[in-house]
Amino acid sequence: MILTDTHTHLYSEDFDKDRKEVVQKALEQGVSRFFIPAIDSTHVDAMYRLEKEFPPNIFLMMGLHPTSVKENYKEELLRVEKEFEKRDFYAVGEIGIDLYWDKSLLEKQQIAFKQQIQLAKRKKLPIVIHCRDAFDEVFEVLESEKGSDLFGIFHCFTGDLSQAKKALSYNMKLGIGGVVTFKNGGIDKFLNEIPIKEIVLETDAPYLSPAPYRGKRNESSYIRIIAEKVASIYALTVAEVAAITTQNSKDIFGV
Repeated sequence: MILTDTHTHLYSEDFDKDRKEVVQKALEQGVSRFFIPAIDSTHVDAMYRLEKEFPPNIFLMMGLHPTSVKENYKEELLRVEKEFEKRDFYAVGEIGIDLYWDKSLLEKQQIAFKQQIQLAKRKKLPIVIHCRDAFDEVFEVLESEKGSDLFGIFHCFTGDLSQAKKALSYNMKLGIGGVVTFKNGGIDKFLNEIPIKEIVLETDAPYLSPAPYRGKRNESSYIRIIAEKVASIYALTVAEVAAITTQNSKDIFGV
């Protein structure tokens, strides 16, 4: 059984003391594919070190996270472009809009999001979207960029059924993580109305641990817990969920 974690920050400082053990624990649970989103230029070296340490299992993305969109965002976007000139990546991400912390940077976030979508189109790559308190704003940008060359993953999907269907209409698959196990998360109530071929699994480690680890550091091995919950929702076996969602991730990332 092969499980794929389509979104995990394994380079995070939270794993500095036991990164090898965390990866090994995940491998023992059948998680052998780890897709790694970028945040900003300060994390790039750590991402490359992670790739060098676990070369068969690590798949890197490149992009500027919306909460890292500051006054110097143009320089950061230039750095993203330069990284793409040096090497290949599997996606442009994570990118998007986050209005939870600061609404004053919305315009800059919109510009950064749009530019990076256009970069993904030029590279014929998927995008991985971060959306927090910003569904309308994200959909507005996606609407302006929609087309057969726009596709990817709506990471850490936390919306309702109508928002899920709207995300799918833009060729996005839904990234299902720990929230699906939360008592009041809401996603588990309608997920079976979404075809399973439209979802992928993720942890967003070290954030958003599934129950019963909520509030503690998340790990990629916990994707197994998410797969078990998804299996119960769709009335499938964990092995079936693993096979289908891993194939879905291959359809998106091309590997």
